[in-house]
Amino acid sequence: MNKRHPFKQIAATLLLASLASGACAAPLISRLTPPSELFASGNPNPPIIARFLPGQRFDLQATVRLDAGSSLSSFEFLVDGKPVESKPGTSSSVSSGLSLPAGVNATVVTQRAYSNLKPGLHKLSIRAKQSDGQTVEALGNFEIAALERGGRQVKNVIILLGDGMGATHRTAARIIGRGYAQGKPKQLLAMDSAPFTGMVMTSSLDGLVTDSAPGMSNYVTGNKANNNQEGVFPDDTLDAFDNPRVEYLAEYLHRTQGKSLGIVTTSDVFDATPAAMAVHTSNRGNGTGIVDQFLDDRSLTGLSVLMGGGRKWFLPNTGALKADGSRSAQTLNGSQRDIKSDYQLPSDLAIGWGAAVGAKDPQRDLIADFKSAGFAYAPDRAGLTEAMASGKTDKLLGLFSYSNMNVAFDKINKRRGVSTIVDDYGFPDQPMLDEMAAAALKLLSRNKKGFVAMIEGASIDKQAHLMDTDRWLLEVIEFDRAVQVAKDFAATHPDTLVIVTADHECAGAAIIGASTKPLAAIQAATATPTLDNLRDKLVGTYQGARFPKYDIAADGYPQSTDVDYKMLIGYGANADRYENWLSHATPTRDSQQPFFDTAPQSSYPAGPNSRNANTGFMVTGQVPGDSAVHTATDIPLSAFGLGAKFFTGVMDNTDVFFKIGQAVLGGVR
Repeated sequence: MNKRHPFKQIAATLLLASLASGACAAPLISRLTPPSELFASGNPNPPIIARFLPGQRFDLQATVRLDAGSSLSSFEFLVDGKPVESKPGTSSSVSSGLSLPAGVNATVVTQRAYSNLKPGLHKLSIRAKQSDGQTVEALGNFEIAALERGGRQVKNVIILLGDGMGATHRTAARIIGRGYAQGKPKQLLAMDSAPFTGMVMTSSLDGLVTDSAPGMSNYVTGNKANNNQEGVFPDDTLDAFDNPRVEYLAEYLHRTQGKSLGIVTTSDVFDATPAAMAVHTSNRGNGTGIVDQFLDDRSLTGLSVLMGGGRKWFLPNTGALKADGSRSAQTLNGSQRDIKSDYQLPSDLAIGWGAAVGAKDPQRDLIADFKSAGFAYAPDRAGLTEAMASGKTDKLLGLFSYSNMNVAFDKINKRRGVSTIVDDYGFPDQPMLDEMAAAALKLLSRNKKGFVAMIEGASIDKQAHLMDTDRWLLEVIEFDRAVQVAKDFAATHPDTLVIVTADHECAGAAIIGASTKPLAAIQAATATPTLDNLRDKLVGTYQGARFPKYDIAADGYPQSTDVDYKMLIGYGANADRYENWLSHATPTRDSQQPFFDTAPQSSYPAGPNSRNANTGFMVTGQVPGDSAVHTATDIPLSAFGLGAKFFTGVMDNTDVFFKIGQAVLGGVR
């Protein structure tokens, strides 16, 4: 029997009817949200694409393509054949500002903040009527997860996210940070000691290889998102902030249980991973609106702690007004606030979700607004120490750089008096990730109802993109020290679940061996950087790779990453680069920094394809551009504490959300 897609059957029937009546075409449904294979391909069988916890909120949406000259006269969403009740002001139909090709006559219809408590598979349908009376219907589905009730419930959830951290990154950090003796590690990393470990599949809704936005969002919504999008499903409108939403873990648990949210990162706080815990947007780059939503929607998310870089989005921009309404970047204070990256929500979204409408206000002093909302403000490490010592605050904003914080390699060298790289950025007193994590957990634990915390080692990914091996190695070590903080917290708070994972792997990193030569020989070879000198005579594989010995200083980091017979890392998803195996005195230029094109930052290497051009040999890349890329390789996940036993085997990143849901809502037996 030839099984036809239900939508295609309906469309064919309507087409015949319209031809018989003299009409030129029939309306059709080109998108139905939440996404489903039933709508996309007619397949009613697993995998079920959209899944939700009981009562988790999400938007229903469809795009109706209409005949030329006609309009939409009515629409109705149905679940299991029953019309969805439309609360006043929570539905809309939009026919302008669409991203569809020119000449397409379409209307996007939406019902906001729907939820369903009944576990099982549900049919979703949309019925729409055109102004000439023609109707069209399309069918999809979604699932409400079933939970086992009656176990001991998790109170606190800590997600430690090593951005871009694959198995190689973890292994390499163990080798350099713990050392090996006759093939055995002298000690494990904190993350290695987790009693339960699984592997996570990381693809996004629209790509085999994810970027960090859905890479994080998928963990905390239970649903796939498109690349560059977080907390939303894709749609056919141009507005980056009006997409159909999915309720985040933190929003769901704050609404139903009163839990707090803490976000700690070494990146700019607007970046994909931190934003994908609390902010709903189809464009991860819209920094002004993203950081505004952190504060404006704190009543939805329970946000109590926000720490990282990104001060450029919080400072008022009083630069010259341009013809398009935007403002010039303010070179005086580093502000990058701009009307084009700001947000203002449509009324149906604001009413349906109880969200702040927002405003296009690049002149906003967001730090002052956070303070007015009761947040203590820490501009540096000393300020963080002072805020925590007072014991009076229960909300904290820490902004320790204009954009991404400096990496551990450079922060540690500043503290040791070896390098002043951090001074070049104007932020010489930045905390380490473990210091930030300890402060965040101490503050969040003051909420007796519990919390959700996300602690990110962001520049594992950023430095892997740049193929700056020594810098991402220390990033993993810094991240693992934060893992130890969370592990210690869970030991004294036994109702805590700790998850250590990544959003994806970056760069296809691989430990290829170790140098066959002492450090002096590597340094000498850079004088004549040929393949013979720097590769053929130097790269040791198999038994030719000895066990390198890195001296660990009292601060917990290697005294130097340049040692005799040092470990050598290669990349499988690399762009062109010059390699000489040595650490780099300066980082590669970071274009997200507001003053990256002025001295002294402008003197840094422009990229890996020019860095070491006179001292290294060229390694031709598999990808274009000047940056290594993410891969689709499965990544490890390790878990401690109550509910950790759920996190074994091979799982999709969206499955992690439902395992957390089981631990928090259903409990652990």
